[in-house]
Amino acid sequence: MLSSSAIVKLKTILIIDLIVVCTTTGAYFYLQHQGVIPRSSNPATFVFTDLEVNPFKTYAGQLVQISVNVTNMGDTEGFTSVELEVNGEVRDSVEIILAGLKTSEIVEFIFFETNVGEYTVKVGNLVAVLLVEEAPPGLNKIVLSGLRINPLEVWPDESTTISVNATNTSTEADRIMVSLTVDNVIVETKIVEVAAGTTVRVDFNTSSSTEGKHFIKVNTLASILFTVVQNGYHTLTVDRTGGGSLPLPFTLNGEKYKTRYTALLPVGQYSVTVPEIIDVGTGVVGFSSWNDDYTGATISFTLDKQTMLFADYYLISGYASCPSLYIWNGTGYSYVTDVSNAGWLGYIECINADGEIIFGGGNPFDYVKLDRDVLTVRDYGYFDVVLTQQWDELFYLDSAGLIVVDHPIDTDVYTSMTNYLNKGSTGQIYTTTTETLLSPVSAINEQSQDVLEAILLQDSIFTPGINGIASPTWDNIVQNQLTLNLGDLSKAEAIKLVITGSVDWGPVETYYEWINKFQGAATEELTSDGTQIMPAPKMEILTDSGTWIEAPQDRQIPLPSDYTARTFIVDLTGLFPEDTKNYVIRFTNFWNVTYDYIGIDLTTQQDITITTLKPAVADFYQLWETLSVSSGAFTRYGDVTALIQDTDDMFVIGRQGDQTRLQFYSGDLPELVENMERDYFFVVACWFKDPPGEWGYGFTFTVEPLPFLNMTGFPYTNAENYPYDALHITYIKEYNARIIT
Repeated sequence: MLSSSAIVKLKTILIIDLIVVCTTTGAYFYLQHQGVIPRSSNPATFVFTDLEVNPFKTYAGQLVQISVNVTNMGDTEGFTSVELEVNGEVRDSVEIILAGLKTSEIVEFIFFETNVGEYTVKVGNLVAVLLVEEAPPGLNKIVLSGLRINPLEVWPDESTTISVNATNTSTEADRIMVSLTVDNVIVETKIVEVAAGTTVRVDFNTSSSTEGKHFIKVNTLASILFTVVQNGYHTLTVDRTGGGSLPLPFTLNGEKYKTRYTALLPVGQYSVTVPEIIDVGTGVVGFSSWNDDYTGATISFTLDKQTMLFADYYLISGYASCPSLYIWNGTGYSYVTDVSNAGWLGYIECINADGEIIFGGGNPFDYVKLDRDVLTVRDYGYFDVVLTQQWDELFYLDSAGLIVVDHPIDTDVYTSMTNYLNKGSTGQIYTTTTETLLSPVSAINEQSQDVLEAILLQDSIFTPGINGIASPTWDNIVQNQLTLNLGDLSKAEAIKLVITGSVDWGPVETYYEWINKFQGAATEELTSDGTQIMPAPKMEILTDSGTWIEAPQDRQIPLPSDYTARTFIVDLTGLFPEDTKNYVIRFTNFWNVTYDYIGIDLTTQQDITITTLKPAVADFYQLWETLSVSSGAFTRYGDVTALIQDTDDMFVIGRQGDQTRLQFYSGDLPELVENMERDYFFVVACWFKDPPGEWGYGFTFTVEPLPFLNMTGFPYTNAENYPYDALHITYIKEYNARIIT
């Protein structure tokens, strides 16, 4: 069983000034405190006291609250991990930082045990006993679901209602003990009677005088949606959905802003106006309606409660997809890019003679370089990152991290782009020089056009491109090509291309129409086994004999990102034949891939220091209600920190309107040494699924079947299955409790 995740608490360091000047000894300590006289310091030493188990006797499956007081007896600040052991097994842990001079903190755990018996509870050197008894008949046959909080935002001491549904799945009337936990403290418990086969709504009322977010749990259901704000104010959020993710300009009471906008404003009358048609860089989008179905581009309202306005846009031309990445910039969140192109579920390998599609590829990893001048440490020393699902898709977030790279100041760093054909994490970090890179001698596209000027500078002037979907017929596929003459590189020890590019997928409707052409040809026995529908990107090297040879699969050219062009590395070192006179390569792409810049770097790899930060805190919650018809067992809202530490096929599963907020502790980074500078990369493993369209292509718009890293493609064959072992089944039962039908 997975243990419940504890909440890391941060407290302001208590600074104690000892100013005693009445005696010689007092003066000594005063000067010592001011730094005039150095003093010896005792290292951080942690003492545990006051272990409490509440209740000490409970029913199987019911929540138990355990607390302990931790005191730092040393003179200096220190870090420790407080572990909860139950019968010798570590069930949970909390990492804390405490100042010295006997600074204390209460650390709390919430957990439950499903088996009857006597349990030894240990924290540090303290031991207590927990007695778990058999639950009343049928108690655990009642299932809790549908946790709701209304209102989500209140003023100090104003009441909010927390409700859940208790469903009796048995054939006899039964009862269940339901406990409300607020900020890790059990505040109320009810025994609820439920008739056979029926559902009872269970309500709690609670309030708080403390401003800020409050963590709510009802038994094992969790949410972080209860917020206390200043009297006379409420939060207004303005954002958009659909048609891409770049910021949308709008006016609020005549003042100009951009999405995503969130502010605590005085109660009163407000008016918001958005553009009806706008070019968002990757396409043109048109306004459809607000989230309350009002279709006017200007909406007026009374701000008397927490209000979220989402302007829904439809795609007129261009493309839009994938979870959107934002980073904290010091005053708000800045949009970076959309992530995990390669994690799209549905890449096609080929079609067989019977018209059956063979699926292949898919790699959930993505590496995004963050602007170090934008990324800002927030309160308590944390980097703040959010992933927002704006498009109508399902996502399966497996892991996330922050890769911090320290490199010499005369270098820059980039990663290779993840290729959807290659499984696993493939984002290698390369160093490049900060001096002007070499340029190709020539650049010719598939139409024999000279496009060299377009790739000499990073100036948002891209090479022209075509989309294979627009080919004349199913058996006459026209792809875009770029042939590069790199010049004489015979003396180079290393050859790396620094590329800035983008891909335009085109309208989804033409995608399904293209597939239908092949299936129609298969019914007429015109195709054969292995006929390619959408050939994969291909990089080839020209030999001295004039023939083209393909690069090895693990060195193939990737698809760039969509929406915002990204810069990445393609390593050519060792790919050219020995003693060759030709340094000519060719890229072939079925999709509309265009390039803004291509430079040649010949420097060897420099020494770098890489530190990977895992999320210290990860919260999952809903930003707005969606009209999506997606269904299945989604991840319940609340703390999901344990789920995204590692890539293990245990996902945070969400849909349109859901957001994951990640916090990375900057205090875990090493000190930056002289002559080095620091860059940041966000790494994520995330699958995502589009609606299947009117053709019902490939799969249904449901959570199941779950993807997994080792699958051959998606949908996968009957010979494969998600790893339904004990660990993964426990994960599904504990986390994926938000059922949407």
